[in-house]
Parts: sequence; structure tokens; C-alpha cells
Amino acid sequence: MPDQPPRLRIRFEFDGRHTLGPGKVQLLEAVGELGSISAAARATGMSYRHAWELLDDVNRCFAGRVLETEAGGRSGGGAQLTDFGRELIRRYRAMQAKAGDALAADLASLDALRSSPETDGASS
Repeated sequence: MPDQPPRLRIRFEFDGRHTLGPGKVQLLEAVGELGSISAAARATGMSYRHAWELLDDVNRCFAGRVLETEAGGRSGGGAQLTDFGRELIRRYRAMQAKAGDALAADLASLDALRSSPETDGASS
């Protein structure tokens, strides 16, 4: 496996009860793309229940709802991002990019200090 540079992952905590980070944003993006919570859960490798709990946490954290859902049945139901949900994703990705740009030199310095794969875990 090729050596990969360090990545920056941002996670926001609100009042010690709610969070917004890469997993929830990726799940929201998948719902927006696939139109279904269950399909988004499968695409991101999680159970439907876990996906539902994560999305419910985002909805409880913010004043605006991130999803509009339609109950299943003959038509199969579905879920769509709201304008607020799309804006939340856009803002998160923008902050992630700004932080990455601001810390690029520091990340490169940390990367230069890492041990090589050949010596990783070896003692001299």
C-alpha cells in the first residue's frame, strides 16, 4: 500500500451533546445522492438504525431540518435533502477546505517526521 499523507478530519461538538463530522456529512451526501436513508446506510457501511440515529442527531442539533422523508409502502418511500441540509454540507466542506489549506505546511512537517514503512515498529 502506498504511503499516504496525513489527512485532516474536522468534527464539531455542540453543547457536549451533538456532533457534526465527516461520517455524518458523508451520510448526508449519500442520502442526497441516493434518495434513501437505507441506501445511504448501505453505501456508507452502516446499519439503517445507526444511520437514522446519526441523522436524527443532526436534526435535533440545528433549527432547520436536514431531510424530508416519505414513509415507505408501495412507492417505496424515500428521503431528500432540504435546502438547509445542502447548505450544511456546503459549509462543512468549505470549512474543511479552509482548515486544510491553513494547516498544509504543518501537516507536511508532521508527514516528514513519520517513520518509513520499512522501519515502522522496528527497533534499532
